Amino acid sequence: MSLHLQRVRVATTSPDTESRLVFADDFLVAVLVQLSDDHEDDAGMWFLEVGFGRLDHPMPPKFANLDEAQDWIEQRLAGNQASSTAIPAL
Repeated sequence: MSLHLQRVRVATTSPDTESRLVFADDFLVAVLVQLSDDHEDDAGMWFLEVGFGRLDHPMPPKFANLDEAQDWIEQRLAGNQASSTAIPAL
């Protein structure tokens, strides 16, 4: 599997506009948004704004950096998830 992150700006209702579209083998699998200074201690972290398929999550996680986010995404797409919920594969 090959991940590709594309830098974009997302029109949110907050200052959280710095974002990445995440593609896995040419499929859009997630949108990550960097949290602004409005989030105090979490400022600069990356948030899973939306995940598709195996990345759909009822409590979207935050990540310290993009490397951590990519590791989590790769693990989920490989099927190594803590949840027993069946999520369709790509």
